[in-house]
Amino acid sequence: MIRLKGPQRQVFLSPHRFRLLVAGRRFGKTYLANVELFRAASGPGRNAWYVAPTYRQAKRIAWNPLKQLTRPYWASKPQETDLRIELKGGGTIALRGADRYDSLRGEGLDFVVLDEYASMAPAAWTEVLRPALADRQGKALFIGTPHGFNHFYDLREAAQEQSDWATFRFTTEEGGNVSAEELRSALRELDERVYRQEFRASFENLTSGRVYYAFDRTDIQPLEYDPRFALCWSLDFNIDPACSVLCQVVHGHVQVLDEIALRDSSTYDVCKQFASRTREWVESFNHGALPVHVYGDATGDSRKSSASRTDWQIVRDFFAGNGREYKATFRIPSRNPEVKDRINCVNAIISNAGGQRRLAVSPKCKQLIRDLEQVSWKTDANGSSIGDLDRSDRLRTHLSDALGYLIVWDFPMRAKIGYRPEWLGM
Repeated sequence: MIRLKGPQRQVFLSPHRFRLLVAGRRFGKTYLANVELFRAASGPGRNAWYVAPTYRQAKRIAWNPLKQLTRPYWASKPQETDLRIELKGGGTIALRGADRYDSLRGEGLDFVVLDEYASMAPAAWTEVLRPALADRQGKALFIGTPHGFNHFYDLREAAQEQSDWATFRFTTEEGGNVSAEELRSALRELDERVYRQEFRASFENLTSGRVYYAFDRTDIQPLEYDPRFALCWSLDFNIDPACSVLCQVVHGHVQVLDEIALRDSSTYDVCKQFASRTREWVESFNHGALPVHVYGDATGDSRKSSASRTDWQIVRDFFAGNGREYKATFRIPSRNPEVKDRINCVNAIISNAGGQRRLAVSPKCKQLIRDLEQVSWKTDANGSSIGDLDRSDRLRTHLSDALGYLIVWDFPMRAKIGYRPEWLGM
C-alpha cells in the first residue's frame, strides 16, 4: 500500500502543472518521486521519466525502490540495461541522467522528475526536457536540497511569480524520517551554514567570500603541550613555502601548538625543523618514544622532493631513523577529500551549528591565523564564485590545508542521515 506523509501529500495533491520541492536530507524525496512516476505512467502510452544529475546516480538512488514499488504492475521484466519499466496499463517509466542531456532528445513525455536539479546543467531542462513535455502538455516535479544561490534558487524565485507553478519547502525534521537524536548529532558535527542547507533546506552561500568565516580572534589562545595526549603533525607538501602544523586533539577539541612554514625548502628540511621544534617535548616525555599521529596531503606519495624518493617516503624514513624518540602512526588517505568537504569540516570544528567552538590556535601560529582570517573563495571575471580557493597569494592556503587534513580525518562529515560528501565515495 502506498502511503504518503503529510508534507509529501501536500506536494502530491497539488494540481499545478509544474511543482518545485526544496527539502532537507532524508525528507523522503525519492519515495515521493517514485509514487509520482507510478501515478503519471498509469495509462496507455503514457511516458514518465526520472532524471538525476548522472545516469549512475539515477540507478543508485531510484532504481531498486522503483522496482519494489511497481512490481505487482509489471507488464514484463524491467529492462536493466535501459532502466525502463513497462506497466500492465500500457505506460512506461524510465530512469535517465542529465550529464549527457543531448542524448535525451526525441521522446515525448507526460511527466518528468528532476532530482537534485541544483547539480544539473540548466540546459537539460530548458533545451531538452521542457520541450519534450510540450506536445503532451506534460508535467514536471523538481526536487532537491539547496546548493548555494545557483540556478535551482533562481528557478524557485521565478516559479513563485507564475500561476502554473507551485513551490514547497520542508525541513528534514518535517519529513518525519529522522529522529531528534540524529538531528542533534548533526547539529554538533556540522558547521552552521552546512546544517541549515542540508537539514533546514535553506539556500546558503557556502562558496563565496571568506572561507573560514567562523574563525575569530577569540580562538587565539596561549597553549602548552600536554604529555597525556598524542602529538599530531599534519603536512601540506608545497614547495614554497613548505607548511605543517603541530597539534593535539584534547577531548574532541583541536589545539594548534605551533606551525612550520619554510621558504625554498625540501621535505628533509621540514623533518629537521620538526625535530628541532619537538626536542623539548621528547626530552621531557617519560614513557618511552613520543607518540605522533602523522596526517597530510595524499599527493605526497607521488610528488618527489629528491630524485628517487617521494615526500612521504622521506617522512617515513625520518621516523624510522628516529624510532627511539618518536612512535609514529600514519593517517593518510588514499586520495585527498574534496576541497569543499574539507573546509566544511574545519568550519564545523571552529564553530558547529550548535555554537560550540572546538579550535584553539596558539599566537605563535601567525601564518595559520592569517590563513584563517584571509583565505577567500576564487571568483571569475564577473565576480561569481567558481567553488575553488583563491591562491593568488602563494603564502596563503597551505597551513590551513594542513590543518584541514587532520580535521577531516579525525572529524569527518558522517554519511548517515543523507549527507554524502563526495570524498567518502558514498
